[in-house]
Amino acid sequence: MAATTMTTRMGALGRAELTLLVRNRYALFTALLMPVLMVGVLRSSLDRVDLDRAGMSAIEAALSGGVVMMLILVVYLNLVSAYVARREELVLKRLRTGEASDREILAGTALPAIVLAVAQSALIVVAGVAFLDVSGPQRPELLVGGVLLGVVMLIALAGATAAVTRTVESAQITTMPLFLISAIGSGLFVPLEILPEKVASLCELLPLTGVMTLVRAGWLGGGGDAKELVGAALTALAWTVISGFAVQRWFRWEPRR
Repeated sequence: MAATTMTTRMGALGRAELTLLVRNRYALFTALLMPVLMVGVLRSSLDRVDLDRAGMSAIEAALSGGVVMMLILVVYLNLVSAYVARREELVLKRLRTGEASDREILAGTALPAIVLAVAQSALIVVAGVAFLDVSGPQRPELLVGGVLLGVVMLIALAGATAAVTRTVESAQITTMPLFLISAIGSGLFVPLEILPEKVASLCELLPLTGVMTLVRAGWLGGGGDAKELVGAALTALAWTVISGFAVQRWFRWEPRR
């Protein structure tokens, strides 16, 4: 009975958030069309990169990188704005007076982003296999695990970023560091295999690098031995735990004054 009640509460929060997302044209554009545009940008940039050392074609690198880029756009960027907007509108404060727990409120708000992220990940893979002559996922369990781990991590990172974001407008600034660092250093635009060894070692510690490693290994194969894949998963889990602690410690439920 308790589980059913929790599911009902989260479902109601998710439906309300989906309604708000559909009404927000900018957020809807970011969630639906921006990932497609970013895959095109990735493809264009990778045409000028020698990918022989990475063992993949430009289109394979662009599509696998596009999956993680899509997670950043759909989950992270949208959720930071959503959490800040609901906080400043006193929605989060009012929700806390009801039956829903803090975790249910945050997870319910994130539900539309989760559904969109999973659906668009599947769409990118299907489109790549059906229309762009890319091979099907070599290790589906790694691909699915990487996407789900990325979603959970980015929800936690969105909550942590929202804690230091004063307004919805300033979210465009506070989200920029993670976006740029991930795009440049986590292997989305340039696979780590073609970077200098010391630089690549440092980049492996970035939040989205582990997710990128799992997604790319799951779809294209390779990606190193089991030890490297376990290391990538542990790095992503560590960032998830750190971000979750930051949310628990510093997330604000009332407007910042």
